[in-house]
Amino acid sequence: MAYLSIINHLENDSSIIMKKNIIQSSLTIGKYLPFALLLSLTSCKDSFLDVPPQGQQPSEQFWKNEGDATKAVNAMYANLRSWNNTAFAPMAVESIASDDTEKGSSPSDATFFNKFDTFTASASEGQIGDFWKGQYQSINYANQVIDNIPAISMDENLKTRYIAEAKFIRAYCYFRLVRAFGDVPLRLSLAQDAAAYNLPRSPKAEVWAAIEKDLKDAASILPQTYGATDIGRATKGAALALNAKVAMYQKKWSEVVALTKQVMGMGYSLFPNYEQMFRIPNENCSESIFEIQCKLILGNAAASNSQYSQVQGVRGSQGGGWGFHVPTQDLVNEFEEGDPRKDATIIFRGEITPQGDVIPATGDNPMYNQKSYVPFSLFISGYNEGADQNIRVIRYAEVLLMNAEANNELGNTADALASLEMVRARARQGNNAILPKVTTTDQALLRKAIYHERRVELAMEFDRFFDVIRQGRGAEVFGKKGFKTGVSEVWPIPQNEIDLSAGVLKQNTGY
Repeated sequence: MAYLSIINHLENDSSIIMKKNIIQSSLTIGKYLPFALLLSLTSCKDSFLDVPPQGQQPSEQFWKNEGDATKAVNAMYANLRSWNNTAFAPMAVESIASDDTEKGSSPSDATFFNKFDTFTASASEGQIGDFWKGQYQSINYANQVIDNIPAISMDENLKTRYIAEAKFIRAYCYFRLVRAFGDVPLRLSLAQDAAAYNLPRSPKAEVWAAIEKDLKDAASILPQTYGATDIGRATKGAALALNAKVAMYQKKWSEVVALTKQVMGMGYSLFPNYEQMFRIPNENCSESIFEIQCKLILGNAAASNSQYSQVQGVRGSQGGGWGFHVPTQDLVNEFEEGDPRKDATIIFRGEITPQGDVIPATGDNPMYNQKSYVPFSLFISGYNEGADQNIRVIRYAEVLLMNAEANNELGNTADALASLEMVRARARQGNNAILPKVTTTDQALLRKAIYHERRVELAMEFDRFFDVIRQGRGAEVFGKKGFKTGVSEVWPIPQNEIDLSAGVLKQNTGY
């Protein structure tokens, strides 16, 4: 089945300090196991990889030792930054339909994005198929680790940790799938033949339960922190924070409070400067709970494969980016007067960035995403612009906002206000003339304030669309764009997957 691709990417690691895993190679399950493993250098907060090139390895000789286990786990992480996981497909499926973002670029470029903006994307739209494929490919990597590593004779503590890391990644991918499609095929082990991959869709309640089990298992094993060579791997805090988000989507408010309180006691803190938090020197900072690690490798453009920042970068002139996934005026209007996060989130045409880049005063787009921005001085001809930029997945600020939302829903007003104020105080950056403290004790008004804070704090971070859906406000917020209640809460199952399944997979209602 295409949705459980047998094409894989494997990477290796070493003990050299302050390296980042950015290598890419492929494994075809069957006769050969090729590896293209490349050297990388990075900053003092970067992570876990540095190896020379190696050749092909027959798959029957793989899964034999600790080195094989390490290669497979690093490959699983590497796939998270792939095109289908971080570029056009997730922008289409997870963000463009919201009121925060629109297509961008030139009017005639990649017009398929407009179908997502107007809720007219069909089951045959390629970005839907690519998103599905990207998630199941990562799930397949995780399942290989979970199924094969137990039989390897290796350090037992490392073995259990690797399996826990794989469960976190699998849970993360199923989380993305279930909120995008609802019921999805639940594959929790490798099939022994192609026919066994042809699974029907499991009810979303079962998928949520499987995600929760993986995250609970992972949190019981994963460490709170790593040494310098392993920064960027999934931690206990990452598993707890993602589990809190999973509980929030299901309105399990008591669980959200319990899980976020655990994370709040683990030493994370809000980075003092909101704009600087998203810059390369501050990757994996005190606020970071989980980031996808990316790197530009001099001498190997193919391995510098992250295009997350490139496709969103300032279009034209020195910018070098493609100009997609840009902010809307509606998002601009949401920010309160004087909120520094507006200028830290949005690059406006004609401005000079804090890093000194002059943004052209004319062009196709009046605004760009500043959170994915990489200074033009770091661009190197022949490489993807911004390939160094890590992708922030879970931040401590979101944990605080989840805690605030859950406490408000439970009637714990004081606790909700306290967590909300922590986020606003950081945004205020000492200027008490802006962003006044929220003091309302009315549950509905406080809920509205928390929804607002999530929108401005997490803007352009691929949550707004699904936040509105889980809040039951789809028609209210997106109705003018073409949202249809009972249909548009999820996207269609890719038609190609239905065809390949010979009808085992059934389509979502209304598509």
